[in-house]
Amino acid sequence: MSTIPPPETVKVKTVKVYCDGATEIDASLGHPRVFYEIDEKGFVECGYCDRRFVLEGGPADTDN
Repeated sequence: MSTIPPPETVKVKTVKVYCDGATEIDASLGHPRVFYEIDEKGFVECGYCDRRFVLEGGPADTDN
């Protein structure tokens, strides 16, 4: 069974992040703003759009 990569990965410097589904599009075209906290895995994925937030220097940061 292979793992499907997340649609987008965003590197962040804080453990508290939010996602509204917007990137280059207007935020009103995204999804409701939801707040997440990165845990010991070093990343969190948005429950709406699957965007992955990776803590820089954390265990999930493959560019260490």
